[in-house]
Amino acid sequence: MNTHTIDTSIAKHMAESSAIRGASIIGQPGGWSVVLKLGLHERPLGMQRSDKPRTWRSLDRAVAYLKNELHIARFDLLDATNHSVGEPLAGKSRVDASERLRLAHESAGHDKWFREQVDLAIKEADAPDAQWVSAADAKSSWKQKRAELINRAGGSV
Repeated sequence: MNTHTIDTSIAKHMAESSAIRGASIIGQPGGWSVVLKLGLHERPLGMQRSDKPRTWRSLDRAVAYLKNELHIARFDLLDATNHSVGEPLAGKSRVDASERLRLAHESAGHDKWFREQVDLAIKEADAPDAQWVSAADAKSSWKQKRAELINRAGGSV
């Protein structure tokens, strides 16, 4: 299979063996891509498990990836000719980050509360002085409580 991109894991191995001769950052609609020089050939850096060029929304993130992951700090070219911010990358829509974080914190808080309630109930049930109520007694007690609430509400169900 002849691919036109270089997978990120292969690029890391090539960078470790000094097979990459240079890199260029090229502006794309919606972001930035990287082209690697390998001898006389140039190939775009691709996404993992895909033959599509990898694209970063931010130039800072593209540079950080090249510096931190591939240890490439010098670039042959930075071409912003075709870069445009207005066009989003295909399949890259994101929900509002603050809303997502708020929901995650809310969920974590509820999970913590729920686990505390379960632990408390288990401790109460395991206590030697725990008093158990039969299902029939509980049903009778709630039937009486329901009747009292209906009378307080005006007598209609």
